[in-house]
Amino acid sequence: MGIETSRRSFLAVAGLLGLAACGSNTGREGSAKGTLRHWYHAYGEDGVQDAVRRYAAAYPGAKVEVQWNPGDYDSKIVTALQNSAVPDVFEAQVKVDWVRQGQVAPVGDLLGDARGDFVASLLESQTVDGQLYGIPQSIDTQVLFYRPSLLQQAGVTPPRTVDELLDAVKRLNTGGVRGLFAGNDGGVGVLTPPLLWAAGLDFLSPDGTAPGFDDPRAATVFGKFRELQTGGGLLLGAPADWSDPGALVDGRVAMQWTGLWNLPKITAALGDDVGVLPFPRLDDSGAVSVPVGAYSAMVNARSADVEAAKAYVRWLWVEKTDYQTEFATAFGAHVPARKSLGDKAESLRSGPAKDIVGFVVDSGRIASPSRWSARANTALSDAVSRIAREGADAAAELRAAVEVARGEISRTGR
Repeated sequence: MGIETSRRSFLAVAGLLGLAACGSNTGREGSAKGTLRHWYHAYGEDGVQDAVRRYAAAYPGAKVEVQWNPGDYDSKIVTALQNSAVPDVFEAQVKVDWVRQGQVAPVGDLLGDARGDFVASLLESQTVDGQLYGIPQSIDTQVLFYRPSLLQQAGVTPPRTVDELLDAVKRLNTGGVRGLFAGNDGGVGVLTPPLLWAAGLDFLSPDGTAPGFDDPRAATVFGKFRELQTGGGLLLGAPADWSDPGALVDGRVAMQWTGLWNLPKITAALGDDVGVLPFPRLDDSGAVSVPVGAYSAMVNARSADVEAAKAYVRWLWVEKTDYQTEFATAFGAHVPARKSLGDKAESLRSGPAKDIVGFVVDSGRIASPSRWSARANTALSDAVSRIAREGADAAAELRAAVEVARGEISRTGR
């Protein structure tokens, strides 16, 4: 999802990328005849691994072997796509470089009449040059969780602007409780996209042909981010990073930026003392937002049997709506990628979950555009880190990142 694409590293997502963690078999020999290999990253919720193995075992069209990949998943996928026919099917978010290098197969023909049932912005995020390369599995988002009781004690109202957030973090920093936890990097990894959106900006221009943050407002909002780092109210050095709810549920902070998937754990620990907010706007010219991302089922273009792999993807992620509903709602909390399934999800119909679904509908922004390259992402992330954590000149840092992004857009365009 943008600066941070995986819910568990992001995603959380929990690291994103590592070959050694999953053994030395690179799969260069390809799958055995009649066998498909399906890779998943290591979800943190109990039950997911058993469920996806159950789905694979039920497929009538071929033998499907599931590989669970703890550690540095994204990096392993990049390496596999460059060198191997395995995995045949994998979950990821589409990258324009994979398309340009012919590493992934188009899958738009699999949707049929179901196309209109998928959240349109998710399909758009997995599309390059009009071709769909991934079928979204479920929707993840991140929000600002807070303890209403602690805000009330401090006389703080839920923040609706970036300045109100800065003020709240300072005022909530009392009695051994810090104001906010957004990751042990100070939030650089996960807050960069919402900060851009807060200023009314984005990674790319609306037509995708230019950087979307070539604007003085970017320096303004990241200057505010520097104030957040130096204000003393951020928690750093927590035992677990932002994708785990421990800082909030253990009473270390009054507010935490983390994922929807943690809602069951948070409400189990805190009961009704839970509020949720989108990331606040900078001013009236900006916007509140939540990042929206989705791992999608993709097919390796080097698979020994691309058509067999696509048939399996159609069965699991288009036809088997019961599996899709279970995958999204039975383990942690996620929003189904299909509108009809979301309407049926009882767990999303009340309380903070209902509020968060409303944020996704009203203020959701794609966190990892397919045309936003890894090199551009690194350039912006490094610039924001230097601004926020070292006090580097915001305008100069962002000018350099804009130039890298402009070159990447030119390189990957057609």
